Amino acid sequence: MPSLDFVPVSGVLGALVDGVDLSEGLDDATVESLQAALVEHHVLFFRNQSLTPQQQIAFGSRFGPLGSHPFVGGMADHPEVIEVITEPDDRVNFGGGWHTDVTFLERPDLGSVLYAVEVPPVGGDTLFADQHAAWDALSDNMKEFLDGLVAVHSPGMQYGEGGYSTKSRSIATRDADGAVVTSVEHPVVRTHPVSGRKGLYVNRAFTTRIRGLHYDESAMLLDFLFRHAVEERFTCRFAWEPGSVAMWDNRSVQHFALYDYRGHRRHMRRVTISGDRPF
Repeated sequence: MPSLDFVPVSGVLGALVDGVDLSEGLDDATVESLQAALVEHHVLFFRNQSLTPQQQIAFGSRFGPLGSHPFVGGMADHPEVIEVITEPDDRVNFGGGWHTDVTFLERPDLGSVLYAVEVPPVGGDTLFADQHAAWDALSDNMKEFLDGLVAVHSPGMQYGEGGYSTKSRSIATRDADGAVVTSVEHPVVRTHPVSGRKGLYVNRAFTTRIRGLHYDESAMLLDFLFRHAVEERFTCRFAWEPGSVAMWDNRSVQHFALYDYRGHRRHMRRVTISGDRPF
């Protein structure tokens, strides 16, 4: 087993991992160490990696079965791998807004492994926000009110006709009609299945309303939660380099891919690990 070092990158979440080559087959002890660190730090960062799509698949598969995206296709030879590309003339970027991945699924992804192939000379950082910390910072009265509420999630705002993610010239989306009619319900407050910690589980990209509240009540509460969940004090920021890897726990974070590099190309590869039903 390699000797792993986990160096925190902020006071709330994120750790830089040193001492492991992700292109090699990992032993069980190393995988268990990374799993525990992912739950503790919520997002892990690795530098100076060199991964083929097959090696990225092999690494991600050590943490569970890999998933696929219902509205974005994967590579022709490796359908588990999505190529996240922003061309110099793109108007928007994929993932450009605070969100938790695919919360419109009954079983949203456990996590993602994102690998940097090509990055702009400056910019293109990714922000992460700790949803446990956001929950902990709420007043006891607000916690009591939120606990037990259920929210509706839909991909329509992103993948329906004219949705934000459909405007990318570099990533082809599909089934816009299906996106509009798809919706699921999840608790507003999710319990992490490993740590047992509670965290907020709503996001601006996919959460449309809170069940049982009038429209204005739901909109007002969600707007507060969307803003609170991503306050600076709950976040960390990662500057990419070619060969960098980020692996995040989708059960406990939101993330935001900044688009501040217009005129430059950014090429990432992503695999996702299938998750379970939130409770």
